[in-house]
Amino acid sequence: MRLRTQVLLLQAALVAFTLLAAFAAFAFTSGQRLSDEYGQRALAIARAVAADPEVRSEVTQFATADTAGTPAAPAAVLANGSLQRAAESYRVRTDALFVVITDDRGLRLAHPDPTVLGQVVSTDPTAALAGNEVVEQERGTLGDSVRAKVPVFQPGSDEVVAGEISVGISTTAVRGELFRDLVNGGLVTGAVLALGVLGSILLARRWKRLTLGLEPEELTELVREQEAVLHGIGEGVVAVDAAGVVTVVNDEARTLLAIAGDVGSDVGTIGLTPRLSDVIADATGEPLLASVEDRVVIASARQVMRDGRNLGTVLTVRDRTDVDTLTRQLDAVQSMSSALRAQRHEFANRLHLISGLLHDEHPERAAEYIDEILGVGPRAESLSGIDTVSDPYLSAFLTAKAAHARESGVRLLLGENTWVSDAVAVPVDVTTVVGNLIDNAVDAARLGARRPAEVEVELLQEDSTLHITVADTGDGVELDPESAFTEGVTTRTTTAPGGRGLGLALSRQIARSRGGDIRIADSGGRPGPDNTRGGAVFIARLPHALTTGADV
Repeated sequence: MRLRTQVLLLQAALVAFTLLAAFAAFAFTSGQRLSDEYGQRALAIARAVAADPEVRSEVTQFATADTAGTPAAPAAVLANGSLQRAAESYRVRTDALFVVITDDRGLRLAHPDPTVLGQVVSTDPTAALAGNEVVEQERGTLGDSVRAKVPVFQPGSDEVVAGEISVGISTTAVRGELFRDLVNGGLVTGAVLALGVLGSILLARRWKRLTLGLEPEELTELVREQEAVLHGIGEGVVAVDAAGVVTVVNDEARTLLAIAGDVGSDVGTIGLTPRLSDVIADATGEPLLASVEDRVVIASARQVMRDGRNLGTVLTVRDRTDVDTLTRQLDAVQSMSSALRAQRHEFANRLHLISGLLHDEHPERAAEYIDEILGVGPRAESLSGIDTVSDPYLSAFLTAKAAHARESGVRLLLGENTWVSDAVAVPVDVTTVVGNLIDNAVDAARLGARRPAEVEVELLQEDSTLHITVADTGDGVELDPESAFTEGVTTRTTTAPGGRGLGLALSRQIARSRGGDIRIADSGGRPGPDNTRGGAVFIARLPHALTTGADV
C-alpha cells in the first residue's frame, strides 16, 4: 500500500474516531441536559400545584381528618373531588405524564388512574413528607419518568406538612427530544466527516503532485543518487526552478563559476557572468564558450519538463581552460609551421634559379643574384623590423601572423617604436593577447573599405611590462568601448559551435589578472592627425610579461 493511501486512511480514521468520540460526548451531555431540564420543568409544575391555596386547603382537610381518626374517603369520592379535578387540570395544561397528590401518609388523593385513589403511592414519599424537594428518575405504575416531589404545607404554615405533590414527565418525551438532537448532531457530524475525508483525498492528491508520484523510499534513493552523481561528475551543474531560485549547485560548479550564493538564492545574486545568465535565460541547449575569471568553460542550459510542467532549468559547464591553452599553443605552432612552409617554397624557388644559372654557365649572374638577396632573407622580407624583437617565441609568432595576414590580403607591419630586448616570461598569455588583437585587426582591415589593408603592431618593453598597440585600416568599432569587451558581444556572425565574442573578453581578463588592462584608444571610423590609418586602435599593458636581467 502506498504511503499516501496509508496517510489517507489514517487521517480518515482519526477524523472518524474524533467525530464519533465528540458525538458520544454530545449524546451523553445532551441526555443529561434534557433530563435536568425536564426535571426542573416537573419541579416547577409541582411547586405551582403545591402553592395552590385550594390544593393546600383540601390536602390539609384530609390530613386533619386522618389525624382525628376519620377514615380516608373512598376512591369514588376522591375521583369526583376537587383535588382530582385540579390535578388533572394541571396535567393536561402542562402535558405531564402525571400529577399525583397525597396526604401526609402517602395515600393518593389525586391520580390519573382513579382506581388507585386512596392507596399508598408506589415510590417512596418520605423525603417530600419530611419537607424536602426531590427530583429523580424512577419507574412507577405509569412507567419510567423524570419526577419531582415537593411537600404541601398547611395554609399559613411553612413547616407543617400536610401531604406531597408528585409530578412526572415521561422519559419517552425526553428520549424523543434527545433523538431529534442526536439526528441533527449526526447530520452535522456526517457532514464534517465527509469534509474531512474529502480534505484527506485532496491532500493525498497534492502530495502526489508535489512528489511526482514517488514514494518516500524512492525519494530517498533519488536524493542519494543525485548527491552521488552531482558531486561525482567532472562537470559543474546548477539547477534553477521555474521561479529563478537556485535548487542545486555541485562542488565543480562552485569551483568553475566562482559562485558566491547558496541553494535558495535568486539566480541573479550568485555571481554568474552576463553571458552565463543569458545562457540560463535562453536554455536552448546550444553549447557556448564563456570565460569566468581566468577559466574558459563550455556552458549549456536546458529546460526540464515533466508531465507538461516546467520544473526549471539545468546549466552544465565543462572546464576548457587547459584545452583552450593547448589550442592557442597549437595555433601558434601551426602559424609558424605555415610560415616555415612558405619560406621553404621561397628558398626552393631561389635555389632553383641559382641552380639553373650555374648549370647554364652563368656564374656571374648567379653571384649577382646571391648578392642581391644576401642578408635580407624571406623572414626579414615577410616582416620588416622583426630584429627589434629579441624573444624567439614572440618573433616567430609575429612572423607567422604576418604570413596569415598576407593570405587574407592584409599587410602586417611592426611600428617604428617596437623594441623588446628580453625574453617573454608568459608566452601563452602574451600570444593570447597579441594574437586576439591582431586577428581582430586583420578581420577589420580585410572587411574595411580602405586600401591597402594594413595592420600595425607596436611592442614596447618597460622593465618587465610589455606595452602593445594594434591599429588597423578598418571601418572602426561601432560598439561602445566597454561593450566591445563584454563576453558574447561581436559584430560578426558565425556558425561555429560556441559562438564568438570571447577573444577580447578573455584577453582583458588575462591582462587584468596580471595587473594590466586592455582598452580602445580610438574607435576609428575616419583618419585623423593621431590616427592616420583611420581604423580602431587598441592598446594593452601586460605587467611581468617579460623576464628582465634582474629576474635571471
